[in-house]
Amino acid sequence: MVCHNCRINCGRYGRDRHGHQRYRCHQCSKTFLEPREKPLEGMYTPLEKGETILKMLVEGISIRSIERLTGTHRDTIMRLLALAGEKCSALMGRLIVNVPVKDVECDEIWGFVGKKEGHKWAHEANDGSIGDVYTFVAIERNTKLVLNFALGRRNQATTDAFIEGLRDATSRDPYQITTDGFSPYRSAIDNTLCGRVDFAQLIKVYRSDREGEARYSPPEVVATESFPITGNPDPKRICTSIVERQNLTMRMQIKRLARLTLCFSKKWENLWAAICLHFAWYNFCRIHRSLRVTPAMEAGIADHVWEVAELLA
Repeated sequence: MVCHNCRINCGRYGRDRHGHQRYRCHQCSKTFLEPREKPLEGMYTPLEKGETILKMLVEGISIRSIERLTGTHRDTIMRLLALAGEKCSALMGRLIVNVPVKDVECDEIWGFVGKKEGHKWAHEANDGSIGDVYTFVAIERNTKLVLNFALGRRNQATTDAFIEGLRDATSRDPYQITTDGFSPYRSAIDNTLCGRVDFAQLIKVYRSDREGEARYSPPEVVATESFPITGNPDPKRICTSIVERQNLTMRMQIKRLARLTLCFSKKWENLWAAICLHFAWYNFCRIHRSLRVTPAMEAGIADHVWEVAELLA
């Protein structure tokens, strides 16, 4: 170890509380730590430990539980999640482009940041960084590949941005798209994908609440109605079951979206990072049970099952 100022060799000077070797200059008496690797862009966490933490995150383990299991501070876990989310967002945008598709299903899933919409104070009414938030998801029915996703309010602006991203992710070959009855889909798809898709909406009819029914009991579906909107959609292919099953996967694998728990995001950026990490892991690392390969392999985007460390490359 050479002193930065005097340019002379330093002598050993014990260890710090973490066990790292210290050095001291005999001339200026300054103390230095031994050089350490920073494999994760400025983070001292070893790559193997970082990979283990990310595996725990995508399996739905909470931040506090990971802190207790690995001995890593929760702030470090959050910084690692933010780094992984940034990498995964860029990865998805780079690789999932002009993908040939046949059937696309779209849906939204509810969540919240900071607090639920009904719990906001009067001065927070116009604060878009907290309150209810929806994750829009588009999935290919046959390959199970998540083509695009968006996070925001359940309004026309978020829907337009979501469909524009779906346009860039899919090829120009005609395909069929099915959504739920959310009305902003009609104008967004008509303005962005006109002439490229056969568009239909599947609307569920629910039974009215029964007297004495529990607050969180799921509503009973009594019928479904399909409505062709544009093009000539095949009635047998009008379906949203795959994307709704993906909603369940998100609830199970993303702890921030689990219902009736204490887990939630305090910042919009953290929720976005968790969602980006989940979908990149789902597309490239997780073997789908029915496909026996990953969705990316089934779609021809990848040629092997990725490791979590490859998402950080």
